[in-house]
Amino acid sequence: MGDVAMTVPVLRALIDQHPDAQITMISKGHLAPVFESLKTVRFFEVDVKHKHKGILGLWRLFRQLQKEEITHVADLHNVLRSKILRLFFRFSLKKVAAIDKGRAEKKALTRSKNKIFKQLKSTHQRYADVFKQLGFLVDISNPTQLKKPILSKNITTITGIKDSKKWIGIAPFAQYASKTYPLDFMEKVIEKLSEHYHLFLFGGGQKEIEILTSLEKKHPQTICVAGRLKLKEELDLISHLDLMLAMDSGNAHFASMQQIKTITLWGVTHPFAGFAPFGQPVDYCILPDLKKYPNIPCSVYGNKVCEGYEEVMYSIKPNTITKKIVSVLN
Repeated sequence: MGDVAMTVPVLRALIDQHPDAQITMISKGHLAPVFESLKTVRFFEVDVKHKHKGILGLWRLFRQLQKEEITHVADLHNVLRSKILRLFFRFSLKKVAAIDKGRAEKKALTRSKNKIFKQLKSTHQRYADVFKQLGFLVDISNPTQLKKPILSKNITTITGIKDSKKWIGIAPFAQYASKTYPLDFMEKVIEKLSEHYHLFLFGGGQKEIEILTSLEKKHPQTICVAGRLKLKEELDLISHLDLMLAMDSGNAHFASMQQIKTITLWGVTHPFAGFAPFGQPVDYCILPDLKKYPNIPCSVYGNKVCEGYEEVMYSIKPNTITKKIVSVLN
């Protein structure tokens, strides 16, 4: 979901700078709300489990997309399915381009021996480069200011009406434990922040909801929205936050794509791999003790952990996080 959310600022720039371009976004149906703010983008739902499964399913998808009168194909994923689909378009003489994920340089960044530790191109820029290959130059350096959507009654029934106190979102989970801040430390952060701010806890899945609900009960001015709002409603709520605290995860990108100040906590991954939230200052990324853990990043996505690096996030102290949040909000 994070990779998909990262396309939004780039698509927004594409729309602003090439207003005559007609864009069809192809992705899984549950991600449609991510693109609802892009009014000129038509969302096309792909069903990879049934209708569009396998080679025949992708051929069926291609035949459906031909009705869209597509002239250019931007493959922002570059996996087996998208490679096959773009091959069909190439045979039909359409102009095709695919993202260069920089796998070799990412391997050099994450290896333990002879590590090449340097900032790589951001994923946002890699997306923009795909459109450049197609003849659409996209400058993502100066995004236009966004308007905030009106919060629905269903949302404000849960959150209340915003008053003078700042709203902070906290998304304490990630796909892998290696980039999830320890819950006991996160509770100390919540305890401190809840004294002065309204907190909203984001997550998904029954286990996460149970944890967040227990935190809601223990701390004042803290509301668990996980499991209570649909994705579109969560995105609308995020757009009204004053700040989001998240891991190297999808919620960080949901916030940054809406130009919300986003502070991220990093474990065995590192912003140098190109997945930092869009438009955020470098110092909004809070890292572990790199002197103690010099092999970070161990992996690009957090699925691989260097031996002895299982608890790197304990080197990020709760007080460091709360101080940073207070300074950013002030």
